[in-house]
Amino acid sequence: MIHGSGRCHYHPERTGLGVCVECRRVICRECTTQFEGINRCARCLEQRLQALKGPAERREWSAGNVLLALVGAVVLYGGVLLLAQMASGL
Repeated sequence: MIHGSGRCHYHPERTGLGVCVECRRVICRECTTQFEGINRCARCLEQRLQALKGPAERREWSAGNVLLALVGAVVLYGGVLLLAQMASGL
């Protein structure tokens, strides 16, 4: 970073040391974190780590999940009845 080109986005009283590659904000020494060999601010680093973890595991059943399960069961039951009727008609 060029000397005197900015102040830290998170600490305006401090001179900027680098630029976050994600958000392009000027950051000071305290805010600079290297991950995968690249400087990132704390906010962008947290977002990057969350993206690497993937979506959180869902464990609860919502009303939509229950409804979908019931519709699936009805369709499966109807298919079985249709096949039984077709087999008895032969």
